[in-house]
This record gives sequence, structure tokens and C-alpha cells, in this order.
Amino acid sequence: MERLQKVIAHAGVASRRKAEELILQGRVSVNGKPVTELGIKVQANRDKIEVDGVPIDKEEPVYFLLYKPSGVISSVSDDRDRKVVTDYVQVEQRVFPVGRLDYETSGLILLTNDGEFANLLMHPRHTINKVYVAKVEGIPTKESLKRLEKGIMLEDGKTAPAQVKLMTVDKKKNTAIVRLSIHEGRNRQVRRMFEAIGHAVQKLKREEYSFLTLKGMNPGDVRPLKPIEVKHLRELAVTKPS
Repeated sequence: MERLQKVIAHAGVASRRKAEELILQGRVSVNGKPVTELGIKVQANRDKIEVDGVPIDKEEPVYFLLYKPSGVISSVSDDRDRKVVTDYVQVEQRVFPVGRLDYETSGLILLTNDGEFANLLMHPRHTINKVYVAKVEGIPTKESLKRLEKGIMLEDGKTAPAQVKLMTVDKKKNTAIVRLSIHEGRNRQVRRMFEAIGHAVQKLKREEYSFLTLKGMNPGDVRPLKPIEVKHLRELAVTKPS
């Protein structure tokens, strides 16, 4: 017997957290009866489990890397009919994004139907490194960049130490390009970090996710991950940080 949300996640329908939301919204039924409470246990090989009236099956796991353009929602749907990341992946499986990039941010994002894999990568205990390149207003001083490196206090707590490099400056336009490497994934974290040192972000792109890059890709391009890449990501996620 396993918890219902775990079975849904393993079936590749959604992440475990999203599966819990689906249950609470009354969109899941077991043996024909709606379930709206968490904690219900089921037998995946015996009970008939449906999400939005569609039976869940053990789908073949799939993994994709998308170069998300700006102006795209990191979700499977949007109530305002805006473009979402799953619009770029035309497969039979029901994929969802691993984590989020905000609407205005472009760059590397993963999509999968493997809920266990997604939860592994997003777990705060695991230090998956992510590299962002930001165009910011003003030219940050060395002291300001040091604050980002050491960790900076935000409204939801202090950030972990980051790697920061000032790439270029444009004195005429009073802007700078800064490369920032972090392993956390808080909501709009990079933008908030720069705002905290007085430099609003004009443009933001995530260029790297662990060893994965956007090399050879343009906004909107998508490619399947190689089996060796999936294996390596799993290995990195289960390795405890020192």
C-alpha cells in the first residue's frame, strides 16, 4: 500500500506536491469514488485511479531540456491562455516542468513525466548548481558583489553563498552584465538578490543547470536528455553536499 499522491507522482502525471493539490481539488478518484483528503493509501496494481476522469498508467519516463523564451509560463496550463512550457514539447506523455523560471526569465528548464526524478532534483537538501546571466541597472561595486557572494538577507531568509562575476559594463547606458551561480531555487530569487543590492534586473537568462548548457540552442528549442545525462543528474541529486 502506498499513499495516493506518491502513486500519482510515480505514474508521471505530476509532481507529488501537484498531486496533493489535485486530490484536494477533487480531481482524483479511486475505484470510481472521488478522493479529497490526503493520506489515503492505495494499491497501484489493483485500484483504479483516475485524474480528471483519465486512468493513470505507468508511462514510459521521458526527459527534455527546453530553452524557454521569455514571456512563457513555467506550468502545464495558464488560466489567462498565455503560452506555457509544455506547448514546446509535443509528446503523448503528460510532462511538467522541473521547478520554475519566472515569466520574464529565459533559459534552461527541464521537463519530464517522472515525478520522483523531479522531486529529487528540486529537494532543498540537494545542491544542483544553476548559472544565471543578468543585465542589471547601474554598475555594481565590488562591495555589492561581495554581499551576494557571502549571502544576502531577503524577506524569506539569508541566501546561501554564491559565485559572482562582473562580465561587462556599459557606462553610457549605465548597465552591467553579471554572471551568478547559485544552488537554491526560491521564487524570483536572482531578481530579488540584485534588488537587495540596489540593481534591478532588466534581463535574465539561466544558462546552465548543473552540467547541462544551452550550447547550440535557440529560444524555443527543445531536445531529449540522453540516458547518460539523466543518470548523471540522479547521481548528483542523491550525493549529499559536503
